[in-house]
Amino acid sequence: MQIAKVRGTVVSTQKEPSLQGTKLLMLQFIDEEGHPLPKYEVAADNVGAGIDEWVLVSRGGAAREIPRSEQLPIDARVVAIIDTITVDNSMIYGKKDQYR
Repeated sequence: MQIAKVRGTVVSTQKEPSLQGTKLLMLQFIDEEGHPLPKYEVAADNVGAGIDEWVLVSRGGAAREIPRSEQLPIDARVVAIIDTITVDNSMIYGKKDQYR
């Protein structure tokens, strides 16, 4: 899994029928120190993440391991919304701090 920040949404009125009802998000990946990387990716969202939230992303075959999604044409999926990240006893992200 990788850590990313939700930067926006992707809206598509015409898409593969199996993707109907799937929310798509534009994500920016985060490095181990909490800094944004220049890489962006579109991911399916099943947890209701919102703009500026930090999320965990599964990629590749792992993104299709959720029941009834094995045949979906996706290679990235938001699987969790992050509350806090602590590395070496130092918090690098806290959801509550984000809104202060």
